[in-house]
Order: sequence, then C-alpha cells, then structure tokens
Amino acid sequence: MHRRLPVIALGASLIAAALGGCGGAAPLTFDLAAVPGSARPGGAARSIVIAEPTGLQPFESDRIIVREPGGSLSFLGGGQWADRLPRLIQTRLIQSLENSGRLRSVSRPADKVASDYQLISEIRAFDIAAGSGEAVVDLSAKLIAESSGKVVAAKVFTARVPVGKVEAGAAASGLDQALAGVLAEMVRWVNTGR
Repeated sequence: MHRRLPVIALGASLIAAALGGCGGAAPLTFDLAAVPGSARPGGAARSIVIAEPTGLQPFESDRIIVREPGGSLSFLGGGQWADRLPRLIQTRLIQSLENSGRLRSVSRPADKVASDYQLISEIRAFDIAAGSGEAVVDLSAKLIAESSGKVVAAKVFTARVPVGKVEAGAAASGLDQALAGVLAEMVRWVNTGR
C-alpha cells in the first residue's frame, strides 16, 4: 500500500502539470457595431429577409484573419469575434436596417416572415492585409424579389481602414470601422436603390 501512494501522487502531479500547461491567457473577445439610426424615418413600406452571409471556410469561424502578401491566410492570436463571423455580420446588418427606420420589417429566414425581398451576401474579404497594414471588408450582395426569385439589384461593397499594427485589438477596431462603412452603404442601397 505504501508503494502505491507515491505512484498515485506522481500520477496526480503529472495530470495537474498537464492541465496547468494547457492554461494561458484566454483570447480577448471583440464585437462589431451596427450603424446607428438615421434622423429620417419613414420611406419604403417594404419587408426584407436577411440571409446569413456565405464565405470561404476561414470566414466561417470566430477567428480574426490575417492575409499575407502571398495570399495565405492565418488566424491572429489573442483575439476572437463574439460569434461566428457570418452570424455576427447578419445580426449587425439586420440591426442597421432596423435602425434606419425605413423598412416595414427586417427578419431572418428562420423567422418565416412573409417578405418582399431577400438579401443574400458573400464575405469576399474580412481580414487584415499584412502587406498594406489595412483592415479590408469586401461583401457582395444581391437583392432578390421573393415573388419572382429574380435578382433585382446586385452590388459589391468594399472598405479599407489603416491599422497601426497587426495585433488583436487594432485589427478588431480596424475591421469594425471598415464594416461600419460597408453597412452604411448597404443600408442606403437597400433603402434607396443607390
């Protein structure tokens, strides 16, 4: 019995050491902001459904992405988004359109709300361009008439914001600013057609 105690104690210390080695600083979690409301409520009495954006596999996560000059993508350590990027962008786009006060209703496909239009989009870029030191947001969007299924309008929205250094806080701030520009343009486009 005395011989087993040291083995059990040694096993327990190895497990504790292994678990302790797995620790470390948890990454900071960053959010993205919706565009605030405008001072001009009223306008189109239309309803719209906002689909979750699609994108390449790296954009399907909650990680902040860095694009190297050669085109390779990597995840930036020390930070992450508050949710999967497509769901976060969808939520902020819905909130931005609601904040504009120009539509009868804005919903998600799962809400099963009858609508006049559906907005589908693709994340073409949402990363830090390491070569230029910029936060780059590039979304393509299509507005589809629910009655006919035809694309009635399509546009690509792009914004670039300089980033002081490639680290989590600066990257998240730069991407948030770039997305704010894109969302403002998208809201104007959906509400006015331009």
